Amino acid sequence: MNDTSLIKKSLQIEYFSTAWMAFEFAVGLYSGITAGSILLIAFGMDSFLEIISGSTLIWRLKKESHNASEKEIAHAEKISSTIVGSVLLLLSAYVVFVSLFNLLNHQEADASLSGIMIAIASVVLMPFLTIKKRHLGKSINSDALIEDGMCNITCAYMAATVLVGVIVTALFNLWWIDSVAALVLVYFIASEGAESLRNGLKNKN
Repeated sequence: MNDTSLIKKSLQIEYFSTAWMAFEFAVGLYSGITAGSILLIAFGMDSFLEIISGSTLIWRLKKESHNASEKEIAHAEKISSTIVGSVLLLLSAYVVFVSLFNLLNHQEADASLSGIMIAIASVVLMPFLTIKKRHLGKSINSDALIEDGMCNITCAYMAATVLVGVIVTALFNLWWIDSVAALVLVYFIASEGAESLRNGLKNKN
């Protein structure tokens, strides 16, 4: 398979991934707001940031398909990494603040069927996207596509955390579980953000 075909396949998987993240963002944010769940809101907002990251990668792949210079591609990657990393770290700080506030004030989240369904779908779909992106990324020598695949694995971990949180809330009505699960989620968000920011700053050198 030639490079043109591989880049086309990479674009197709990235279009699908970004469209799914848009759906995940809408459902996650809506479910979080209606249920009063910081866990689902954080999950939805992370999906929104994945839309930004995916859109930038699409832009990068399109540049490559049109034989853009390596300098242009590296510049696009630097901007994307720096912005997304910074916003992810800010989102982490927000989740920590709201979760601690809810714990101190005994704020309780309602159960969310739509939140459970979107989390199950993400747990199933994200590993598939990771495998495809890693394979294509290695084939076209694109570290950015490989790293984007790793973001999908992070999303799968996050979805599993959300799933446990909303199911436990629904079954046992533990008022504190949503906030505690959201704090666990911060680990994944902050790790992803720190790595992305490091890559952006490194690329400036």
